[in-house]
Amino acid sequence: MTTTTDAAQRAAAPPGAPRGAPGTPGQRRSAVRRRRENLAGYAFMTPWILGFVLIIGGPVLASLALSFTDFHVLGTPRFTGIENYERMFTEDPRFWRSLQVTLTYLVASVPVVQVFALLLAVSLNKGIRGLPVYRAVFYVPSLIGGSVAIAILWRFLFQDDGLLNSTLGAVGLDTAFSWIGEPSTALGTLVVLNVWQFGAAMIIYLAGLRNIPSETYEAATMDGAGPVRRFVSVTLPLLSPIIFFNVLMNVVGAFQAFNTAYIVSNGTGGPADSTLFFTLYLYQRGFVDFEMGYASALGWMLLMIVALAAGGLYALSRRVVFYGDER
Repeated sequence: MTTTTDAAQRAAAPPGAPRGAPGTPGQRRSAVRRRRENLAGYAFMTPWILGFVLIIGGPVLASLALSFTDFHVLGTPRFTGIENYERMFTEDPRFWRSLQVTLTYLVASVPVVQVFALLLAVSLNKGIRGLPVYRAVFYVPSLIGGSVAIAILWRFLFQDDGLLNSTLGAVGLDTAFSWIGEPSTALGTLVVLNVWQFGAAMIIYLAGLRNIPSETYEAATMDGAGPVRRFVSVTLPLLSPIIFFNVLMNVVGAFQAFNTAYIVSNGTGGPADSTLFFTLYLYQRGFVDFEMGYASALGWMLLMIVALAAGGLYALSRRVVFYGDER
């Protein structure tokens, strides 16, 4: 019946009309209705498109163009080619210092976060009572740990007359040592703060552990595998995609760290540039020295470094990440 109707409609179409063109009144009404629906969809997408172009896409492209210029806020951009990038590698020791501090922070904090979060998730996965309460308590630091308020609290906690030294003095270990005022320990306080925010990774690990079939553990037990062997041969391989995801997100987050270093060091990256994160140095160049051209070049260099790190992790994942559908 449908075939007969379609054939009749095609026969009634005007001579020379393209195949599939709306020739009958019904087809024309259907085409108009589809166009209206498409226009409605575009209308709803317009705010997002405008926001992306004006707030994200436009500034990103502008910063790329500015990275090849000598531009101060009150001046006119002057094209300098790749001079800003050459300056980073040959004339700017603070660029290398900020990169060193950021990588040290990453290497010191990311593995500790993963180990701590995974071990705690394994412990909570044993069916203890009050599990929702524990999950909420451990997750809260991830929500507030990166806030300005916690950074201010961290500063008061580790300064020379802070809570830590007061507690040590109460047990007879009198010290006037400022943990955030010494280059040897200042970065360590920020590492501790990052490790304290292990809750998000723990929740993701716990969800992954819940998805591992109990039959797999039972089969391993019947083969004589003990708790350690089951963890190494069953838990870690089946959890490797979750581990990869958490490591990737934490690596990117470490490169983006800014608030804590800015608050603890009063925006200086001190003492002795020991907390000079790459993002903080970028901020200083752009919004303290007003060298927007050089700051834009630093931003694009950070993007390339993060992309390189992510690409390296993805390349490594082909060897160490196991997916259940693989044969």
